[in-house]
Amino acid sequence: MTPSLETRELTVRFGGHVAVDAVSCAFWPGTLTAIVGPNGAGKTTYFNLISGQLEATAGQVFVGGDEVSSLPAPERTRRGLGRAFQLTNLFPNLSVLENVRLAVQARRGLGLNLWSIWSNHRALVAEAEAILERIALAARRDAPASSLPHGDQRKLEVGILLALEPMVFMFDEPTAGMSVDEVPVILDLIREIKRDTSRTILLVEHKMDVVRELSDRIIVLHNGKLAADGAPAEVIASPVVQQAYLGMPADDEEAQAPA
Repeated sequence: MTPSLETRELTVRFGGHVAVDAVSCAFWPGTLTAIVGPNGAGKTTYFNLISGQLEATAGQVFVGGDEVSSLPAPERTRRGLGRAFQLTNLFPNLSVLENVRLAVQARRGLGLNLWSIWSNHRALVAEAEAILERIALAARRDAPASSLPHGDQRKLEVGILLALEPMVFMFDEPTAGMSVDEVPVILDLIREIKRDTSRTILLVEHKMDVVRELSDRIIVLHNGKLAADGAPAEVIASPVVQQAYLGMPADDEEAQAPA
């Protein structure tokens, strides 16, 4: 089976600093992979390289077996990459409904012109409204996106991803800044996407309870390098995660010994 997404020796340097260091990894349909590591490990930078927000210094990115390394971010989206950011990425002055409708319109190859396709308008709106029902925002359909509280903005961004129907869903800390009451809605949406075994999900998340519950696989980045890759229980228990991610010393007895 061809991976949905693959990186080969993917690298980016900023001056003398190597932020992502020759990361090779393949991701498969029907799998949710959590990407973990301490702050500054290169997780979001790796996402930026995959989605085309950042140009790689070296290495390659493949989507569905096709190399997309030289393609800009919008073209990678058309090839099947869907990205949700740490900070919401919406049209703030458009309504909730229009944000989703434009995503439906773009997926159908109709561009982003708001006025040129009135013959298709009803069908597009109906599809967008169905998505708003799924993300529990139907009651806010006419509100400007900028007026939504943070948690609802994150839900709307997931709705836009659903409208694009990507092959690969990329979530960068989707619950960041959300209240305890808001988090379950986002996690339920991710669970719903996961039930479609034709989709691939990548999840950057700091909350280890979320990682344990949702992930089929965990990869660990540390200082830009791929430090661990495997089943959740195995990776979480590994020394590299205990040190690099959880901040625990390699040898507790040594750490407790008198100086």
